[in-house]
Amino acid sequence: MSRPFLKMNGLGNDFVVVEARALPFEPTADQVRNIARREGGIGCDQLISISPGQADIPLVRFWNADGEEVGACGNGSRCVAWLLMQDAGIDQVVFDTQGGRLFARSAGEYLVSVDMGPPRLSWDQIPLAEPMDTRGIELQVGPIDAPLLHTPGCVSMGNPHVVFFVPDIDTAPVREVGPLIEHHLLFPEGVNVGFAEIRARDHIRLRVWERGAGLTKACGTGACAALVAAARRGLTDRKATLELDGGDLVIDWRASDDHVIMTGPVAIEFEGQLP
Repeated sequence: MSRPFLKMNGLGNDFVVVEARALPFEPTADQVRNIARREGGIGCDQLISISPGQADIPLVRFWNADGEEVGACGNGSRCVAWLLMQDAGIDQVVFDTQGGRLFARSAGEYLVSVDMGPPRLSWDQIPLAEPMDTRGIELQVGPIDAPLLHTPGCVSMGNPHVVFFVPDIDTAPVREVGPLIEHHLLFPEGVNVGFAEIRARDHIRLRVWERGAGLTKACGTGACAALVAAARRGLTDRKATLELDGGDLVIDWRASDDHVIMTGPVAIEFEGQLP
């Protein structure tokens, strides 16, 4: 039987969202890839399902366009939070993911704040293949004596991120370096690769090569990771605007409880039926 879906996006990072609380949804990797295909499919960066969880708290699951299920998606979490709040007529909501329990609230019309929890910062939480100081790991791209990129920071926001700091985002080799680092042996589960230009203590320009999805217009967990990585090195304050290709997110790494709060917009594109 066919199943309804919503096509949504957060800053151009787009999703197919499936309601699965009444009818189980267990797509195969091939089915995920077919849905995500831009040519011949519906087209999306991630597939998302809202399933029944424990104690009436929904379980939200995420699959990348390559068919792999992943633990977290920041922009997708905002979209799901908005849907759940609209459905129940409330202005705050809680739901579970593989990356942990998330809390969200309305921050205005089509604007949502999600508490992404504390960042994971130890090498085995990222995870890395060997112990390193995640403020700046031993990794470089290019000649040993004159590397193009070096000493990136690492953060897990329920999924692994590495963040290179670059002087000019417009000349950063995102498409060339992103897929190489995504599958580097240092990252046994793969990694999302961020390229961050610090423009002010409260302004970061960011592009992200997403694990399993490629270059996207925005990455919510990538924005959280970039702010944390920059603040740990004293490059920015703990709150900043992250300027992505698809628009802006405000990220606040609260000193009071160590949680990362992500605020940004959501949009509905269309609805349809999965074949």
